[in-house]
Amino acid sequence: MKKLAATDLSRPKGGDTEKITINLGPVDLGQIDLLVEEGFYSNRTDLIRTAIRNQLALHAQVVHETVTRRALVLGLQHFSKLDLEAVRAARERLNIQVLGLASIAADVPAELAAATIESVVVLGAFHASPAVKAALAGKIR
Repeated sequence: MKKLAATDLSRPKGGDTEKITINLGPVDLGQIDLLVEEGFYSNRTDLIRTAIRNQLALHAQVVHETVTRRALVLGLQHFSKLDLEAVRAARERLNIQVLGLASIAADVPAELAAATIESVVVLGAFHASPAVKAALAGKIR
């Protein structure tokens, strides 16, 4: 199995974020609005991001140990068409395991991705064309 270089991004930069939706009860939401109104946070999102970062900091050791034990790439791992062509030429297959963002270039044909990628495990976000995602559907866990 071939490993390609990864870029370590402990936190996304600028617009590199994923949108999530959460459901909160009216009392929790009201308390958030109160803290925003009182100036503790600039908006709801600021409070929620701060709370999430505090929890991640609290559990940082567990995350680090798990990333090491499971041999996950931490941060960003991008696969270009040239990367996958080199994997195919070497008659190898990739097991992609990422905590963060895994992306496959838009110009990668679905057939090339299917022929060179054995499995995909991403804790975070996986960006690829719809055709590549469809070709890898049975390999994504």
